[in-house]
Amino acid sequence: MAKTPHDTSFSFSRRFLNWKKKVEEDEDDMEEILTNSNTISQRFSEEDKEEEDLQISMSTEMGLVPRSRKKKSSSMLAVSKLRSAALIVFGKNKSTNHSHLGSRVIGTLFGYRRGHVHIAFQEDSKVSPGFLIELATPTSVLVREMASGLVRIALECDKKIEKKGVRLLEEGMWRTYCNGKKCGFAMKRECGAEEWNILKAVEPISMGAGVLPGNYNNNGCDGSEGELMYMRARFERVVGSKDSEAFYMMNPDCSGGPELSVYLLRV
Repeated sequence: MAKTPHDTSFSFSRRFLNWKKKVEEDEDDMEEILTNSNTISQRFSEEDKEEEDLQISMSTEMGLVPRSRKKKSSSMLAVSKLRSAALIVFGKNKSTNHSHLGSRVIGTLFGYRRGHVHIAFQEDSKVSPGFLIELATPTSVLVREMASGLVRIALECDKKIEKKGVRLLEEGMWRTYCNGKKCGFAMKRECGAEEWNILKAVEPISMGAGVLPGNYNNNGCDGSEGELMYMRARFERVVGSKDSEAFYMMNPDCSGGPELSVYLLRV
């Protein structure tokens, strides 16, 4: 039989009312679920807080943590300030340490005419030498060797197991060879007042050689060792390994090979 319009509208109303009722039931269920979840979360947070307070109280009784959070924060602030001050001090010490040498350095050879030759390598003319050594070779002998042509100075030291962490430029004693001939031993020196006065005197000179008066150091020297001779130039530093380095004098006109070379080798 064909359905009447009354039956059709009745069935539609019934379906619509059932769907509305179902939506309301779902909303009620969702609200109940959210309420329960909030209650559970609140319960867990309260339990976590109680457990944290219990741990803090137990640690306080055992002397593992400070009794008040204010004291703890103040101690942490004090440690932070102490650490910052230490970093500042170490940074200043590091900035005043001039033992580092780059790939381009200033080399100065100086010595009294009847004395021994000193070789100093500086990163900059205004800082202390990163490497200062006194050769057993007399200054007059080295001047004669340089007048004849190229000069090759080789410095050798022994590798010691008990001094494994020592840098090559920090070695104290060296065997010296000048153009293949053994020339005694060389000793590493600290830059004292006399050496520093000499380096300051030749500071404006970028390259060249000359003579300073014998009593230049103003320490009561009567000039018995003769005049102070010096030679100053730019050197290129080449690091082969932790046990080998070389310093090559750079010619300003870039013609020919270096007239003076200094080799350091640890064997």
